Amino acid sequence: MPIIDVVMPKLGESVTEGRLVRWLVRPGDTVEAYAPLCEVETDKVTAEVPSTAAGTVEAILVAEGDVVAVGTPIARLRVREAEASAALPSAAPAGAAGSGAPPADGAAPARVGQGAVPTASVPAIGATEARDGRGAAPPASGRSERGGGSLRGRYSPAVRRLLAEHGLDPAAVPGTGAHGRVTRKDVLAYLKRRADATPATVESPVHGPTASVHPPHEAARAPFDGDVVLPITAVRRRIAERMVESKRTAPHAWMMVEVDATRLVRYRKAVMGAFETREGFRLTYLPFFLRAVTLALREHPRLNASWTDEGIVLRKDIHLSIAVAHDDALYVPVIPHADALSVVGLARALHDLVERTRAGRLRPDDVAGGTFTVNNTGAFGSVLSMPIINPPQAAILSIEAIVKRPVVVDEGTIAIRDMVNLTLSLDHRVMDGAAAGAFLQTVKRLIETFDEATFAV
Repeated sequence: MPIIDVVMPKLGESVTEGRLVRWLVRPGDTVEAYAPLCEVETDKVTAEVPSTAAGTVEAILVAEGDVVAVGTPIARLRVREAEASAALPSAAPAGAAGSGAPPADGAAPARVGQGAVPTASVPAIGATEARDGRGAAPPASGRSERGGGSLRGRYSPAVRRLLAEHGLDPAAVPGTGAHGRVTRKDVLAYLKRRADATPATVESPVHGPTASVHPPHEAARAPFDGDVVLPITAVRRRIAERMVESKRTAPHAWMMVEVDATRLVRYRKAVMGAFETREGFRLTYLPFFLRAVTLALREHPRLNASWTDEGIVLRKDIHLSIAVAHDDALYVPVIPHADALSVVGLARALHDLVERTRAGRLRPDDVAGGTFTVNNTGAFGSVLSMPIINPPQAAILSIEAIVKRPVVVDEGTIAIRDMVNLTLSLDHRVMDGAAAGAFLQTVKRLIETFDEATFAV
């Protein structure tokens, strides 16, 4: 029976490596075609790697937590001849990958997996590719850490960052991990030994002008005893890069309107029971706001746009990006062609995306192509926030918490109403306050007048 290698898939055009988060199988397990084998994390998405053929898990080649290059064999399957032929139209010998010795029967394993998942370009935040600024340290002994082989040449993101920050040669740091792998503790211990071994120097006093005692920007200090250093995941690093990019390149301006959502609150209360019985999940306020946003974007296309050097691009399609928090990360899956959906359709799409985000089962194309972002900060009780634009988009809307407040209504009467703040961050290169204000007023009018035919569920 032939043996095939499952390799680290390419989860996006600019993705070069991935971290193996968790194995879902063990050696000896029988798997069906397309059954998930493991979970991997890149700087764009966390996804399952499926088996491309039915067979038996012969070996697991990569440990949980390891970072390996795209195309590196991560597991080995023993399959039937027919299965191998069907799964591998372009199989290649595994020996070239350096993943280990060939099987005992002498048949070189073929490689599969690079085409096992979609390969769309998938920024975790937004829809364009950003520069990879991780600054990986040079690999030990001149050998690329992405090429497989010894585990010593594979470094976690935290280790690579420490090595780069201190300008260390990985080959100089003794590794105590499995197979001599360098861990974060190894790097910190090496730095401490080096500091202890360096004698203090006393400089002669210098007469004349003196330099400033404090540099303009103090570098981050090494951790003290008792400090906790949290490893930076690929997704967290991507979020940091994207947010810094957004603030650096897009001049942010900010606007807010107060909206009376009393009619919306009453309508949802009247229909939510029947909706949950029919659909099987709870009806939230967000689908109603998404419906209002799509209708307003039709009227104000300047909000559904992007800045480019060639000109301002007005997007024909409305693909809503929805900010979803999960663990220590923020994902922005997309509802494509959201303007073609009713409130019910938006609720279903939203429920599906949120469930798959929190289960770690987003597909690469789920986070690509957004044209406008909605951030549901009201879910955390927030009443005022200043969101950062999701590049290359031109604006992002935060929907704050609906709270009861005393409001002056007709003829000076004070009434208790269900009020919500809508806050908009906009790219001032793309639009001015007039366009943004007109958009917000349209959303406000749609929610306050609340035509039940428009928002019917």
